Amino acid sequence: MNRRDAADLAGTVGLGAWVAFGVLTIVVIGHNGAPLWADDGFLTWSLSHRPDVAQALGRGVTDTGSGAVPYGLALLAGLIAGRSVRQRMWAAALSLACLGTGQALRYGVMALVQRPRPAHADWAASAGGWAFPSGHTTTAALTAGLLIVALSLRAPRGATSLRIVIACWGVLVGLSRVYLGVHWFTDVIGGWLFATGWLGVCLYAMTRWLPASFVSGTPHAPDNPTEGHAPQDPGR
Repeated sequence: MNRRDAADLAGTVGLGAWVAFGVLTIVVIGHNGAPLWADDGFLTWSLSHRPDVAQALGRGVTDTGSGAVPYGLALLAGLIAGRSVRQRMWAAALSLACLGTGQALRYGVMALVQRPRPAHADWAASAGGWAFPSGHTTTAALTAGLLIVALSLRAPRGATSLRIVIACWGVLVGLSRVYLGVHWFTDVIGGWLFATGWLGVCLYAMTRWLPASFVSGTPHAPDNPTEGHAPQDPGR
């Protein structure tokens, strides 16, 4: 896949995610933050399936979706994506900027929508702020996406199992928020859509405007095939 196709794919996926997120946000606001669709059903199931061991595992998973862990993994993604020391430094900075800016934007949306969380009596973990979109879900999904993209750049035909594990981690962090009763399921869907949309924006910009050698790891091919080569002696 060439750079233009990659940029178009990232832009298309990102745009689709933003449209879906916008529709979901309008629905949430239109219902004054009340539970939607299967929200009550997922919460009811979680409340009736919470043995102590499962709760401890859920809290362990959910804790990896905030704090230093996502930023450390985003930094790792940048180090994987770059080839030279300079590229790794730039990639790490861009990866951290994508994650940090995404979190800031998500917080702004959360403050505007102001959706209440489920009842505090149902919580099995600590939480703060408004509910939509889920912060842990957004952060983990963005981090997982950055890692998967980095691995795909440097090992396009390998590391499939590792990419699947990373994707599963991103999904499980979101589901753990519902299981622990601190988010509605549609908060988590909103987090996944927000992360996909923002990651699409970041990848589109990076693919379009970063040097070709940074994206592909190979120098930019000259427009003229003979450029940079001495003419051959016709008598040879």
